[in-house]
Amino acid sequence: MTASVSGMTQPDVGPAPMLRRTKRLKAEGWTDRGIRAAVADGGILRLRQGAFGDPATDQRCLTAARLRGRLTCVTELRRRGIFVLEKSADHVHIDPSAARRKVLPDKEVVHRRELRRTPHPDAMSVEPFDALLDAVMCQEPRAAIASIDSALHHGLLPASDVDELFQALPRRFRRLRHLVDASAESGPETFVRLILRALGCSFQPQVVIPGVGRVDFLVDGWLIIECDSKAYHSSWDDQLEDRRRDLAAGRAGIRDAAHRRRGHPGTPGQGAHGDRRHPPHARPLTSQRQAGSQE
Repeated sequence: MTASVSGMTQPDVGPAPMLRRTKRLKAEGWTDRGIRAAVADGGILRLRQGAFGDPATDQRCLTAARLRGRLTCVTELRRRGIFVLEKSADHVHIDPSAARRKVLPDKEVVHRRELRRTPHPDAMSVEPFDALLDAVMCQEPRAAIASIDSALHHGLLPASDVDELFQALPRRFRRLRHLVDASAESGPETFVRLILRALGCSFQPQVVIPGVGRVDFLVDGWLIIECDSKAYHSSWDDQLEDRRRDLAAGRAGIRDAAHRRRGHPGTPGQGAHGDRRHPPHARPLTSQRQAGSQE
């Protein structure tokens, strides 16, 4: 059988939303009167003096722009569909040279540091590299690794930038570098992988088993763990396919060692940490993936 935890949404790696400056609007043929009328009608939003936004723009970006800042950290990664665990507040970057506001909204977490990547002057969010840099420092280590894995897997962070990312972080974070793995297709896969490592299990990720298909993890040669997301495993057809795979796995000699679970990514189903001994009728599987075991 398979054990499962909750997943993530598909990424939207679109560019940062842009401010519309008065100068740009006039270059497009707008008049002062037309701008005032559009603001009054709600066609455009006045964010601050000389800066406007499209009402369809993500509200978190608009809020950051009103504060003369840019969306960053876990909030920007979440906007782009990258896995993050911390969701308590919106994170905004404000240039460290900017005048400090006397009053800031309680729900905003403000970051003030020099950016490593220079965004477009009108961008309402920071570049992905800087968003990840902030997110690693704002999350607990397992969640930070999951965010990096997710950004790598979805192409938001080039593999060539990983070493630079860890060099830019405080030294205490560099011990996480060897735990990063771009093969993880979701945040929960990263959590399960880290738990299996901590338990000392021998496992292979992304294994193809004849008659079953590709599974997220094959543990000790006989236990399958699937990290099913609600988005892709909640429909009737998805559940039928999951049941078919479970039956095929059972015919292949895998014991029903766990139940499906769609909970917190830090609390996997029982099978992820239960009895690892081979049941009497089970036999280790030989997968079509030839990679060695992960320790």
